Amino acid sequence: MKIVLGPSSKELGEKIADILKAEKLPVAFKNFPDGESYVRIEGSTQGEEAIIVQTTSPPQDQRLIQLALMADAAKRTGAKNVKAVVPYLAYTRQDKVFLAGEALSGEAVANMLKAAGVDSLLTFNVHEGALLKRFPFPAKTLSAIPVLAEYFKQRGLERAFSLAPDDGALYMAREAEQVLKGGYGFLEKHRDLYTGHVSIQKKPLEVKGKTVVIFDDIISSGGTIIRAARILKKLEAARIFASCVHPLLIGDAEKHILSAGVEEIVGTDGVPSAVSKVSLAPIIAKELLG
Repeated sequence: MKIVLGPSSKELGEKIADILKAEKLPVAFKNFPDGESYVRIEGSTQGEEAIIVQTTSPPQDQRLIQLALMADAAKRTGAKNVKAVVPYLAYTRQDKVFLAGEALSGEAVANMLKAAGVDSLLTFNVHEGALLKRFPFPAKTLSAIPVLAEYFKQRGLERAFSLAPDDGALYMAREAEQVLKGGYGFLEKHRDLYTGHVSIQKKPLEVKGKTVVIFDDIISSGGTIIRAARILKKLEAARIFASCVHPLLIGDAEKHILSAGVEEIVGTDGVPSAVSKVSLAPIIAKELLG
């Protein structure tokens, strides 16, 4: 087994390799003047299982192309098997066609990766897990929610209330509650299919005077967390924290979330950011060992 250190996940790849005591293969990369990507794996994968660690957070298109090129390079240098470890897998937010004329982007991306040489894939908290069943290779999603909840427990926030922003994310609140043991619940969220506008409705929750941690898979613009925090303030929650597996935090999202009354945002290093305080490396290493 050799760990290929993708450009977007170099530090995470190094942590995984250190845990496994596996050889690290650096990747030289650059962009040509016209914007095209170039990668070169510095080392041999001949006869080995090549584990490519490469998240596909923004800029998604560039990082997906880099992943495809690394898979192709690994196969061309003799890798017997290529496994892509992609903590944040872009283009997987929908598992069906909602409006006529839409593409199934997740399937299109998977087919591209298969053609490039990927034999299997490991990811975390895919927004629509059912989509992975239709991939042209074995694909598995793991959950980082328990280790995120453990972070808050170690911070002395055991007994905090675990909140999901909608019923689709309720499983995350349940997973967190198994660690924090302070109860769990969800809010009502609705998204307009045409405009993308999100609305969250207030509902009865027993959070008065309590510490609440909002758990979600992705924080992008922060709109969902901000609306949830405002509702929690109205419900007289004492303290509010936000946690996610994939802290994309586009633009001034972090600033706006904190301004809405959230004390701290905590994410994983599956997407490197200023709030990536929990590492996925131990979980990934354990999974790779089988």
